[in-house]
Amino acid sequence: MTAEDVRARVRALMPQARSELAELVGIRSVADPRQFPPEECARAARWVLDAFAGLGFEDVALHETPDGSRAVVGSRPAAVPGAPTVLLYAHYDVQPPLDDAAWRTPPFELTEVDGRWYGRGAADCKGNVVMLLTALRALGDDVPVNLRLVVEGSEEQGTGGLEQFVPGHADLLRADAILVCDTGNAAVGEPAVTVSLRGMVNVVVDVVALPSELHSGMFGGPAPDALAALVSVLASLRDDKGDTTVVGLDRSQTWTGAPYDPEAFRRDAGVTPEESLLGSGTVSDMLWARPALTVLGVDCPPVVGSSAAIVPRASARLNLRIPPGTHPDEAETALTDHLRRAAPWGVEVAVRTESKGAPFRAGTDGPAHAAVAAAMKEAYGRDVVRLGQGGSIPLCTVFAETYPDAELILMGVEEPLALIHAPNESVDPREIERLATATALFLQRYAGVRR
Repeated sequence: MTAEDVRARVRALMPQARSELAELVGIRSVADPRQFPPEECARAARWVLDAFAGLGFEDVALHETPDGSRAVVGSRPAAVPGAPTVLLYAHYDVQPPLDDAAWRTPPFELTEVDGRWYGRGAADCKGNVVMLLTALRALGDDVPVNLRLVVEGSEEQGTGGLEQFVPGHADLLRADAILVCDTGNAAVGEPAVTVSLRGMVNVVVDVVALPSELHSGMFGGPAPDALAALVSVLASLRDDKGDTTVVGLDRSQTWTGAPYDPEAFRRDAGVTPEESLLGSGTVSDMLWARPALTVLGVDCPPVVGSSAAIVPRASARLNLRIPPGTHPDEAETALTDHLRRAAPWGVEVAVRTESKGAPFRAGTDGPAHAAVAAAMKEAYGRDVVRLGQGGSIPLCTVFAETYPDAELILMGVEEPLALIHAPNESVDPREIERLATATALFLQRYAGVRR
């Protein structure tokens, strides 16, 4: 089958892709039973299972992982003996919609606006599930590699179900190449593979200054204030330039791959010309090569309903992203020590670690990377670039440790305009079409270079 044949088949399948994505987006598969019923994740898992079973994954089944989520796992053998094996990865769980009022369209109803398809999970990561289905349908029975599949259900909640599952079921997912379909391109129509991921450490810092509230008029001044102490601690985490200042973390590294244009970043992030970009390095350095501390939330009295009282206790949830070369245990220790040292006035500080994950750097000199680069160039009409990713996928490190000889290729339909994890998430259907074409061509090319 020629590249033009593949491209034509994928294009003809796009109405079905839209219909299937609408079905998947309509399933509220948020893996948090406090917000959404767990039956929705079960529905999404069954939908994915049925879809891939219909494409020849005859042994596909649901496997429970240690965090209670279910992964769709299956395989499809090649007709040619000795063919290489490719593992396809995606996830069916999604982020909560957050502020419903901020959505311009219903979050769980796929809606087309100005050529883009809007809905929670449209890009991250249900768009990638549909992309894989489209690629396989385009090839039909002409898939010259062994296929293995895992589509998990707890990636977004970060509880590590699949990370714990993989080492104990290594033979079930073993492959020569692993397509991790959960990243994306630099921009619409600009093909990319992700070669670097930051790791992360999430902690909650609790500050206690007094046994209870005290009247601010009678005691304010000499009495320590937990909220003011917390503000002081948080202020110590960045310097005037915006660099993260946690002692023990390297903030001098530079990014050597494709750069992220500062003006493009401003447009993608919605940063106004009057606002400064943070940090002493380039945008690429700050995103992909250096640590970054974000305050995710604060527990303290709200403005409405607050009284003239000294706040006795306050808390903050922090997210520290770490680049390749930094071990999460070392980052956890450095952050914890910094928070305790920065506390003023002898207030009590406790730090609780919620989760942590290792950063990842991919090798790129193997036959799978060469094959995917050639396939993407054919599908997009331009050379692929290598990008970093500011987000974290701890599973990639688990894959690399469990299958040291496998090549990991990180790609996907997501790009900056997709606004993943935010209200008004969307996908450009051209990304689904082009990446499905590239994936199908890769499966054909890889079989040839591995024989």
